[in-house]
Amino acid sequence: MVSSRKLSSEEVDALIEGLQTDDNGGSSFSDLSEAANVRPYKFGSDELSLLGDYYALRLVNERFARQARSVFLPMLRILPRISSFPPEVKTFDEYSSGIESFMSLTSNRLEELRGNMLLVMDPNFISILTNSYYGGQIEAIKEKRSEFTSTEERLIEIVSEGLNRMLEKAWYDLMPITLVEQSREVNPQFASFVDNSEMVIICSFVVQLPGVDAATFDVIYPLQTLKPIASQLRSRVQSEVIDDDYTWKEKLERMVMEIPLNVSCRLSEPTVQMNKLLQTRAGDTFPIYVGEGIEVLIEDQLVFLSELGELSGQAAVNIKKRLSK
Repeated sequence: MVSSRKLSSEEVDALIEGLQTDDNGGSSFSDLSEAANVRPYKFGSDELSLLGDYYALRLVNERFARQARSVFLPMLRILPRISSFPPEVKTFDEYSSGIESFMSLTSNRLEELRGNMLLVMDPNFISILTNSYYGGQIEAIKEKRSEFTSTEERLIEIVSEGLNRMLEKAWYDLMPITLVEQSREVNPQFASFVDNSEMVIICSFVVQLPGVDAATFDVIYPLQTLKPIASQLRSRVQSEVIDDDYTWKEKLERMVMEIPLNVSCRLSEPTVQMNKLLQTRAGDTFPIYVGEGIEVLIEDQLVFLSELGELSGQAAVNIKKRLSK
């Protein structure tokens, strides 16, 4: 239905003032462009920062947070609680300006995506892990340093290797990846990762420790590296690839095979009238009928037919037929 409402005089004046005409009596395109805040657009351009809500990447991070606990267990002697934050998109320069100038930065090659991944750990967290790993207490070390000791370097190597393997497992359902360590640095300015102006995805994780402040570490992906799988990152459905846990299967099978079962043998089941049963005395006999053989029952379930025999001087039954599966 068409509205019959007429414009007021103020509304008409506002429309007239907004339409600036040129010498030919037409509206100026430049004036209209400025009024509408028009900006040029190139078809075919791809805004990498709009990869969606990173739903699949969040699932990968949550899975990685659960699995990464086993990496820190031998060092802390406790199973820490690790939580993941939602991924953030920043330039690498913005990220570098928000962290200390002395950090543990491990650059890894992401073979399948032909890109890099950066693992960033706080030096205080490294000191806590090292102290606890060699028998000390879980406590914060507040001294300022500019380099890691040889022992801490070795621990960084162990942790990086363990986290890389856990990250490969976490990514497996989305897509199989292979992480290969390339280099380690202690200053973000010297890390040959990406250009400072390039966009990166920061995945932060918090490790809760008893008696000290929570520690953090970051996993960083260049946005350009994840561009080929942008549709998968937006997807809310994981792939159907399932990694069989053979160790769990073997343990389950072994436990099932060790369950004890009661086995009994039944020769016959005669029927007796009540009056005869009441008159039964010692020495009386009951006639029985033996069918095809002796019935073997497992947990009161009829399974085999067998025949009576002897083995090594002891009574035994010889299985002849299986009755049920």
